[in-house]
Amino acid sequence: MAPRSTSWGLQGLFRGASLTLCVGLAGASAAETIVGATFEGPTTRYGHGILGDAVEFTQLVIEAGDWAHKRRYRVSLPDDHVFEDIAPRLWDITGDGAPEVVVIETDMARGGSLAVYDETGKIAETSHIGRSNRWLAPIGAADLDGDGRIEVAFIDRPHLAKTLRVFEWDGEGLVLDAELGGLTNHQIGQDFISSGVRDCGDGPEVVTADGDWSDVMVTRMDGGVLEARSVAAFSAEQLDAVLNCTF
Repeated sequence: MAPRSTSWGLQGLFRGASLTLCVGLAGASAAETIVGATFEGPTTRYGHGILGDAVEFTQLVIEAGDWAHKRRYRVSLPDDHVFEDIAPRLWDITGDGAPEVVVIETDMARGGSLAVYDETGKIAETSHIGRSNRWLAPIGAADLDGDGRIEVAFIDRPHLAKTLRVFEWDGEGLVLDAELGGLTNHQIGQDFISSGVRDCGDGPEVVTADGDWSDVMVTRMDGGVLEARSVAAFSAEQLDAVLNCTF
């Protein structure tokens, strides 16, 4: 449950966003590895305030290469988009062993989407929820069903729909694989997200709260079907214990 931050991941180019090479250092290869990025360009142009304040971000500065030879890119969103997020995430979505960047990118008229970038730009995005002031909260990425392809999980509208959605990388983009209602991972005004993916030795599992915050829930994916079970009464301490496989 990390607090809101301006750094952790990275971003790119697509549908109006601009990607600019800021600094290129000798030695960077064509196939670069993402090593970090920061949100920049704070803005109050979108007044949703779901994370406790009215400040979102319009830009990311991307670092790719290695620690000795890095390239830096600046991503600028169009005027009707913001990064409505705690921090960008370095998650392997394509299954190649190298991280991509996962962020919440919001269209101010159509709500949030889950977007994936690499050093070349945006490579995937889920559909926007459909209206302003509608948001989603990412959970994690792993091969949840053991089929050799990565799934990425988030809660769609954690304060309203409370629906776990799992999208799979199919080699070209993200396609909906499964969904399950009655789960959540965020309360209005919190600057953190209460969820994650764990593997206690028997494959990856999604950890969230139930819809009314009474229980810590663990959800497995088997044969394309999501099955959730309660494992503890909800508290921040119990959530951490479940995520760390100590409960």
